[in-house]
Amino acid sequence: MMKTNNFNSTDPGSFRDPSGIIFWRDGKLFRQINNCYKEQYRAFINTGLKSKLVESGLIIPYREVDATGLDERAFLVIEPDLIPLISYPYEWSFGQIKDAALTTLRIHQSALENGMILKDASAYNIQFSSGKAIHIDTLSFDFYKDGEPWVAYAQFCKHFLAPLFLMVYTDIRLSQLLRVYIDGIPLDLASKLLKGKGGFAVKAHIHWHAKSVIKHGQDGATEVAGADGMPGKKVTNRITPVSKFKMMAMIEQLIGIVSKLELKNVVTEWGTYYSNTNYTDLAADNKKSIVTGYLSDISPGITWDFGANDGTYSRLALAGANGNKNFVAAFDIDPIAVERNYSVVKHSGENMLPLLLDLANPSPGIGFANKERSELSIRQRPDCILMLALIHHLTISNNLPFGLIAGWLATFCDNLIIEFVPKSDSQVQVLLATRDDIFHDYNESTFEAEFGKFFNIKEKKTLADSDRVLYLMHRRQV
Repeated sequence: MMKTNNFNSTDPGSFRDPSGIIFWRDGKLFRQINNCYKEQYRAFINTGLKSKLVESGLIIPYREVDATGLDERAFLVIEPDLIPLISYPYEWSFGQIKDAALTTLRIHQSALENGMILKDASAYNIQFSSGKAIHIDTLSFDFYKDGEPWVAYAQFCKHFLAPLFLMVYTDIRLSQLLRVYIDGIPLDLASKLLKGKGGFAVKAHIHWHAKSVIKHGQDGATEVAGADGMPGKKVTNRITPVSKFKMMAMIEQLIGIVSKLELKNVVTEWGTYYSNTNYTDLAADNKKSIVTGYLSDISPGITWDFGANDGTYSRLALAGANGNKNFVAAFDIDPIAVERNYSVVKHSGENMLPLLLDLANPSPGIGFANKERSELSIRQRPDCILMLALIHHLTISNNLPFGLIAGWLATFCDNLIIEFVPKSDSQVQVLLATRDDIFHDYNESTFEAEFGKFFNIKEKKTLADSDRVLYLMHRRQV
């Protein structure tokens, strides 16, 4: 008979892997490693692969802990370092997906050098911490078998190559297909959307690969990588052998392909926002001063910045009273704005995570039972939300009422710093220039009344040389 699981809760996304379980106990995250993975785990340690990957920053550090009280499947339990905020590939910028792909390839390369392989290449195994892509799945390794191609090749193409090629050669927004296809973008769909663009790399890893999948899709075979990066020739139950030398060459080839991918001539709506604002120097300086003062009053450890753009105001929260403990998630709808912010964070190592987010359609729960990948608002609870120069876009551009916005924010936000932009502002006039003004309740008094149902207004200050107003609000206690 099985012992009772000593779990407070299990992660709803860990059911796919029979090798182990992710669970929370007493506010800490653990991973149970099952007996069926015992030999692979021992090899992971004894070959020196674990030490090599941790020292190089490619995989998350962890500690082995007591497994007492877990079920009879358990071999041991590990406690990994915590990632500040779990994010998903459809929330990443181009550079984040690219770095996640390179991290995956370098881990597989190191595994081969130590007599093992990376058995899966899921983008969900990568997370970001201080601007660095890091692998979080300790159970992703298996023994290398001479002549066996890389079993995770097809998954790598769907999770990484397809979105990267589509963003570079078709449209940067097509990474959002990852939100629809949780197991990666289907290669036949990627092939149709790419329409022959991208040269030999796209032809070999997407077009020819897609044709191979279609041809053999019903024969029970698994698509794997063959020599020189080509899809492996296969018939049912028989795969063309690939030497270790050729597999290493293929990985080097893929690293070269991904490394050279760059966005070119991409223009987006908000990518140059701060060079086209209507703030005077006096107003901009005063805004920073007021926001800094509000943040000082709150002293948040975790801040979410909605509409962060390049992270200018996010960094005010990062530099707060809590020092290095502070974490900021910097969200924006514009992929180039997020890309620019990520580039800065990548080089600075700041404790910030830039992410793509459409507030009018935020990341939902997806996967099995809509719980395999969690909606954003339940992954972390921020101490404070910054919402600057954004309310007019939500209300006028997206027809979202003040009360609806305030009610949603109050479900997971205790402190709110928000900027009200009146109709007299030139930016609101731009929004109204192409539509009828049906927004009769868009005014300061209605804004305060509707937000006042959910938040207490602690302070309000009008910006110097502007009609805009900055508010500090605290959530009402129910």
